[in-house]
Amino acid sequence: MASKTQQQTLQAQEKVLQDEIAKFRALQKDIQKCVASKNQLDAQLIENKNVKDELDRLEDDAAVYKMVGPVLVQQDTAEAKQTVQKRLDYITKEKERYDGTIKELEQKQQAQAGKLSQLQQEYQQSLVKAGAIR
Repeated sequence: MASKTQQQTLQAQEKVLQDEIAKFRALQKDIQKCVASKNQLDAQLIENKNVKDELDRLEDDAAVYKMVGPVLVQQDTAEAKQTVQKRLDYITKEKERYDGTIKELEQKQQAQAGKLSQLQQEYQQSLVKAGAIR
């Protein structure tokens, strides 16, 4: 049977372990959110590349329209190409930013996993010392 001091130590270790598990799960959620956002950017990038390809095939004097609310408004072809290129540049930079964030979060998650493993080992050793596990 564990002494009162050992029980208090076990409870404290269990609390720390639970807190660290919560941190690990929060990191997992953050990574999932970033990956979902990056996937959305990938889809936008593909769509905008297709638009750019279509615009590149047009003659310079071709009629180009853009949707403004419920209305189609004529737009200069060169202006449309420039707008799409700016959008492509922005999306590419955002993707790179998300890649960096994901990599950073994965490194934090890996460190957290190591910490969790160490805490679990210490907790199990404490249980053995207290006589709760043989």
